[in-house]
Amino acid sequence: MEKKEWATRVKHDRADSATRAALLTAARRVFERNGYARTTVAGITAEAGVGRATLYVYFASKEEVFAVLAEGVRDRFLASQELDGIDADDPYAVARATITAFLDAYTENLAFVTVLQHQSLSDPAMGELWEEIHGLPRRRSARYTRRLVERGVADPAASPEAVARAAGGMVAAFAGGLASSPGDRDRAARELTAMYLRLLGLPEG
Repeated sequence: MEKKEWATRVKHDRADSATRAALLTAARRVFERNGYARTTVAGITAEAGVGRATLYVYFASKEEVFAVLAEGVRDRFLASQELDGIDADDPYAVARATITAFLDAYTENLAFVTVLQHQSLSDPAMGELWEEIHGLPRRRSARYTRRLVERGVADPAASPEAVARAAGGMVAAFAGGLASSPGDRDRAARELTAMYLRLLGLPEG
């Protein structure tokens, strides 16, 4: 029993350690700068200012480091679509909140998302995670649009699935522009929301 408790405590301590967090921060910078293929364990540890052996205390490989970072980005995207404090029956409030939050998540993670998208083409596990990042919010948005149609509130320009896909594509495109002009964020959010409302068949509110 003591051995099991000790092992659990060590695992917990490692997961919460400042060194592990520093390694992840350094690894993200290297992945974003060099891409996945050209990133090495030596490059990550040099960026973090620690020895290679230190990384292996926390991670089994470069692949595991990347997976942990990718899962964190996925969680950030999914959290951006939570409607805490928003009236789900107010389509204007929902549109503004979800579009703005998704735009912020995309802009904050654009460099890593670019690497992840490329890696998803050859790595099935990353392909599944990439689908979670885009597919889960898209399906949630499509379900919400169908509910608006059933209530007689919306008259979308296309199928709910197509509207959700178009909205996601618009956000991704605008996020790319904000990388060089972050001061345009509020304007971009307003314009994206206005276009999304038009796609939903709602007058701009």
